[in-house]
Amino acid sequence: MDEMEEELKCPVCGSFFREPIILPCSHNICLACARNILVQTPEAESPQSSRASGSGVSDYDYLELDKMSLYSEADSGYGSYGGFVSAPTTPCQKSPNGVRVFPPTVPPLPQAQHHLLPHTGVLPPVPRNSCLTCPQCHRSLTLDDRGLRGFPKNRVLEGVVDRYQQSKAAALRCQLCEKSPREATVMCEQCDVFYCDPCRLRCHPPRGPLAKHRLVPPAQGRISRRTSPRKTSTCTEHELENLSMYCVQCKTPVCYQCLEDGKHSTHEVKALGAMWKLHKGQLSQALNVLSDRATEAKEFLVQLRNMVQHIQENGVEFEACLVAQCDALIEALNRRKAQLLSRVTKEHEHKLSVVRDQISHCTVKLRQTTGLMEYCLEVIKENDPSGFLQISDALIRRVHMTENQWGKGSLSPRMSSDFDLTLDSGPLLQTIHQLDFVQMKVPAAPILQLEECCTQTNSATLSWKQPPLSTIAVEGYILELDDGNGGQFREVYVGTEMICTVDGLRFNSTYKSRVKAFNSSGVGQYSKTLVMQTSEIAWFTFDPATAHPDIILSNDNLTVTCNSYDDRVIMGNTGFSRGVHYWEMTIDRYDNHPDPAFGIARADVMKDVMLGKDDKAWAITDGGISKGATVGVLLDFSRGILLFLINDEQQGPVAFNTLEGMYYPAISLNRNVQVTLHSGLPVPDFYTPGESEAAGSVC
Repeated sequence: MDEMEEELKCPVCGSFFREPIILPCSHNICLACARNILVQTPEAESPQSSRASGSGVSDYDYLELDKMSLYSEADSGYGSYGGFVSAPTTPCQKSPNGVRVFPPTVPPLPQAQHHLLPHTGVLPPVPRNSCLTCPQCHRSLTLDDRGLRGFPKNRVLEGVVDRYQQSKAAALRCQLCEKSPREATVMCEQCDVFYCDPCRLRCHPPRGPLAKHRLVPPAQGRISRRTSPRKTSTCTEHELENLSMYCVQCKTPVCYQCLEDGKHSTHEVKALGAMWKLHKGQLSQALNVLSDRATEAKEFLVQLRNMVQHIQENGVEFEACLVAQCDALIEALNRRKAQLLSRVTKEHEHKLSVVRDQISHCTVKLRQTTGLMEYCLEVIKENDPSGFLQISDALIRRVHMTENQWGKGSLSPRMSSDFDLTLDSGPLLQTIHQLDFVQMKVPAAPILQLEECCTQTNSATLSWKQPPLSTIAVEGYILELDDGNGGQFREVYVGTEMICTVDGLRFNSTYKSRVKAFNSSGVGQYSKTLVMQTSEIAWFTFDPATAHPDIILSNDNLTVTCNSYDDRVIMGNTGFSRGVHYWEMTIDRYDNHPDPAFGIARADVMKDVMLGKDDKAWAITDGGISKGATVGVLLDFSRGILLFLINDEQQGPVAFNTLEGMYYPAISLNRNVQVTLHSGLPVPDFYTPGESEAAGSVC
């Protein structure tokens, strides 16, 4: 629990929180420290008028003398005189955490009034319009007439501090020993005094009325003394009302009177117990995520420490290789050898320095995270709903913020343990003076970025990157795919880009892909093999991007017409280069006997003439078409055949001598025709594919 100790110390005095209050910014501060750093604004009233009017006086503004005696000069910077806190010897000073502490603006009372202090035990009130600056976020807060009473007490934090101090406290001492108090052996619950054995026999004999007193072990007595039931939480606006509801808009517990005539009357409110359980659940969930991050951080620290050892081992090994190479050369190499060793040592020290710095930084963050976790776990143990809800939102935000700090970048090494240096010992004696390290090796295997690799219909997009921390130069990449049927890999891309889309693949096929990098030193190793599945069927739509401007599309690009009397061409958004494919088109409108054409085309076909008028397309324009007719198109790459069907009647094949490259479904039509596309259809029963298709290439 040592890591949690930072969460339990006041940012002003640096000591454990005593009577902590919650500021509107969700930070905490000791009540006495809050009074010490108060600054009176220019429009504030004088202390005398504030005391005379009696306004703004509260229980928080009056501190009992016996409580003030607990605060030492080291904590607040004030000395005691006549029961009041006197002004410091300097206008302001700094706390252990560097916060500037200002003296109270209330002057000491006349000496004649000092005799009243032992009986009243109060201090003068805080002046009106005083300003309090949060020592952590530096947000300025102006106090209202209630003074410091307007800030609720953080009873949960007070309880956590209490338990923490109990666990860290030293052995209890007798309270009646005059010199060198001995260790207490019992505690009287009625007298509330700790006794050692001699003092118990002398001052608390077991006879008379004392015989009925109950003596318990010191530890049990400490717990019973410190864990007495806390007072029921009361509203800061209405002191006689208990907190019973929770304002969702203001995120604070409220009482019934606040809902009836206060500022929360129009706000959404929920039951205090329900919100207590909800926030406890949210904090527990956030802690689970943060716990996972902390576990990753611990594993990462182990990895970094192992890297230190690997760097040292690799450095020793590298130095040995370097010495062996240099010793194999003639006497002239010895003068250069010392310089090369110096560079290796410098690189070695640089890597160690970077990794050790990262270890130190990560250790500090992990210590803070662990402390926050332990503090939150202690807070969750509290059974005070209102006190918990006063700090739960802030704790949940802190947990989320701390979890976000453990991002991907924070748990990645900043330095590689490998030495990317190679000594070239091939040059002749006359080039010894130019002998230097060559920072060139074959590239490492690229890493496929799975989140960016995908398939769409019959195309595949692959993306890759160089391994992190790799400093080896890369001149290009080679992407390879197999034939989709377990065959040999073939090169489909060579270039400098790290993303590539391959079109024209078979439908319903499984492709394997891999990539490797190369430079002037050679070709590196392959990446891991990625397996991708193309779409089961050739589903496609009309492509508005390649259509003629006169084309009009609707029905999710499945229905097409034209606003011109001339023929215009539109193609599908998917091309084919292999396999057997079949699709149909229904005639929705057919006026004045136009001549629509149906077929296939290359990507560079002319778009302003009838389909089939150039050598980039093949189509059918025969009669027999009417409104409601269905036109089927069957494309078989293995046989080089293009078949047409009108209302399921075959119109005869069109044979090609060569059918290579990428072809797209296409039609041409004018404003008298409207056509709807139906894709992804099975091959008609009457057609028997070729041998290669029957073996599994039919799509």
